[in-house]
Amino acid sequence: MPRLSEVIAALDALWPPSRAEQWDAVGTVCGEPGAEVTRVLFAVDPVQEIVDEAVELGADLLVTHHPLYLRGTTTVEAGTFKGRVVHMLIKNDIALHVAHTNADTADPGVSDALAGALDLRVTGPLVPDPTDPAGRRGLGRICELDHPETLREFTARAASRLPSTAQGIRAAGDPDALIRTVAVSGGSGDSLFEQVRAAGVDAFLTADLRHHPASEARERSPLALVDAAHWATEWPWCEQAAAQLDAISERRGWGLRTHVSRTVTDPWTAHAPSVTSPSTSGAPN
Repeated sequence: MPRLSEVIAALDALWPPSRAEQWDAVGTVCGEPGAEVTRVLFAVDPVQEIVDEAVELGADLLVTHHPLYLRGTTTVEAGTFKGRVVHMLIKNDIALHVAHTNADTADPGVSDALAGALDLRVTGPLVPDPTDPAGRRGLGRICELDHPETLREFTARAASRLPSTAQGIRAAGDPDALIRTVAVSGGSGDSLFEQVRAAGVDAFLTADLRHHPASEARERSPLALVDAAHWATEWPWCEQAAAQLDAISERRGWGLRTHVSRTVTDPWTAHAPSVTSPSTSGAPN
């Protein structure tokens, strides 16, 4: 069986920490480099529910997309929820490794997995990495559909192919507009509208779209917007990442057993459709 240090070296080759954004917190959070690794669990969020799952599974390594400590800390006291996570991981000899923005821009990366889940054909990165001479790495992906679909149909495609969440899928634009090309970006994407418009695509699928950026984007162009839950747009990466580690394990004869958490850690748990309009809401005239 491989040592943790060997597995981490393989993961760092897939998603080099040097390619993470400067503000990011990626890499190994805890774990003994010489410990043996037999089971690896992949998940989006390093929250208590996922750590409980790792303990029950008997995992030696938990790999998550989101950092545990993004802004740093001065304590891992067990009275805090992040401190409890650290304590439980160490007590159960489970290492934690994070691949965040270095996995976003990788080839393949988070948005490749998102495009694959939607059965879209990737033609290139939305924001190319200037250090990649092959032009394959970068943030987001530009994609094509095999056949044009209406926005209504494409929204239904996203709803049926991405993991179910309380939010579901929201769309902005003419439901009957034809969609042939799409930009996708796993996670929060409303900082990318300039690049999306420059790409000339028909629609942009991402997460966490806020009112003002979305409203301004709709006023500036006919670009359709498709907004999914943050967790749902990044979860497909877990399956992709597990498959990548499986391939490495097979080549090296490690015999690792990889698992992907199906636990929904999106923070929103309920959704109630609106049933009133301003004229019927009881507001005074």
